[in-house]
Amino acid sequence: MSDRLYLFDTTLRDGAQTQGVDFSVADKEAIASALDMIGIDYIEGGWPGANPTDDAFFQKPPRLASATLVAFGMTRRPGRSAENDPGLAPILSSKAGAACLVGKSWDFHVDVALEIEREENVAMIRDSIALAKERKGLAMYDAEHFFDGFKANKAFALDCVTAAYEAGARWIVLCDTNGGTLPDEIERIVAEVTAHVPGSHLGIHAHNDTENAVANSLAAVRAGVRQVQGTINGLGERCGNANIMALIPSLVLKMGMDCGVSKDRLKDLTGLSRLLDERLNRQPNRHQAYVGDAAFAHKGGLHVSAVAKDPRTYEHIDPALVGNRRHIVVSDQAGRSNVVAMLNEIGVELEEPALRRLLERVKEQEFKGYAYDGAEASFELLARRTLGEVPDYFDLIRFRVIDERRRNAIGNLVTESEATVMVEVAGEQAMRVANGNGPVNALDTALRDALKGRYPDLEAMHLIDYKVRIMPPAADGTGTDAVTRVTIESRDEAGARWTTVGVSANIIDASVMALYDAYAYRLFRAGARGA
Repeated sequence: MSDRLYLFDTTLRDGAQTQGVDFSVADKEAIASALDMIGIDYIEGGWPGANPTDDAFFQKPPRLASATLVAFGMTRRPGRSAENDPGLAPILSSKAGAACLVGKSWDFHVDVALEIEREENVAMIRDSIALAKERKGLAMYDAEHFFDGFKANKAFALDCVTAAYEAGARWIVLCDTNGGTLPDEIERIVAEVTAHVPGSHLGIHAHNDTENAVANSLAAVRAGVRQVQGTINGLGERCGNANIMALIPSLVLKMGMDCGVSKDRLKDLTGLSRLLDERLNRQPNRHQAYVGDAAFAHKGGLHVSAVAKDPRTYEHIDPALVGNRRHIVVSDQAGRSNVVAMLNEIGVELEEPALRRLLERVKEQEFKGYAYDGAEASFELLARRTLGEVPDYFDLIRFRVIDERRRNAIGNLVTESEATVMVEVAGEQAMRVANGNGPVNALDTALRDALKGRYPDLEAMHLIDYKVRIMPPAADGTGTDAVTRVTIESRDEAGARWTTVGVSANIIDASVMALYDAYAYRLFRAGARGA
């Protein structure tokens, strides 16, 4: 396939309906600019008149180099003319370059929800699209619940989309609004629709309620649609929308489509995915196709050996094409090839005896409960300590944590943590006490306070995630000998992330081990000298 396909991103409108997501104006501006840079054709900015954030965004929209900003809204209300509808007015008077209007296409909704004559619904679509075309120059129609409507009453659903087409809609978007349609149905129905509306004017908007949104979108493209809608990271209501992070590389690399995103810009996809997560303060989905940290991760020794010979054995594309990278996981399942590949990745060379000792050490540690497949920084420190490259930055002589639950001055129950630490740095001892919103936060605060004079680089790192797992006791144990594994993810001022691990029968002790590695990794990477 070589004919042009157009990409429509609806992260800022449909994606904003995700539970727990609340975009600020600054968020919208940053995301819109990033989408524009990638090469997206249409960016749906929101619904003018619906809320103050969208009003502010459209009042002063960002400058876009190539993308068209789209304002979303509804067709006119029953019994009103399009020119006098107060809901349409802010959409058509906005500074957006195009309008996308949603309207019913399922007779069930028209009969039960709107309680109007079906002919009136068709007229609402026709009038609204005609006015949008006149005012904005570029009008689109989102046919809500189109596939349910088509299966229930084909003639009425087709009347709705042909009315929009005849009224001048550049795009008629077929929506699988509840995500319940399967790919074979999508392809068959879209093929039938192309007999009434040219595929060059059809789009697809798929929800992911059956985990088929991307597959449904690709099926619709095969059937002839030439606009595809989706959101970054599959953001959206309920189970989300079609994930544009998977759609773009599948369309370009798998189907050979020209969708305005050059192969050079494909390399920005992983960064765009992370940008959204950063703006929302969410942890990235490690297992997301194409752009996730684990998308090209290899754990089993057999796989790693094969990948070392030819990556095509277990990688469907070169990860660099989408800005990602191969990741060799070290674990108790690892063979020699895993360790060698990981050492090559971090630039560490070990002679045969040291290499053998490191592999045995990894397996011993994981038998105790460590997991290096999710704690690459701790593995790198382990390897570099084998070479004597990591200094002893400080010695934690002792620590104490006290948790207190009490009523505050206004009678509310509060729980406070207080940590006391004693460290030795360059032969000098220091004791610090700090409060925190939990024992780990209190320890982190006290340790930094004790170390900041010697190691100012620690000021710019932040702990962003903390996970605890209770490991099952040994088979012949009493049930009280279980150990605790703590993993801590950290981030520096440049956005680099690293994960460290600690294991102990005591959760605080395990946390301190992971904290120590987090500090050591930061200091080693910053080139700090040891004590």
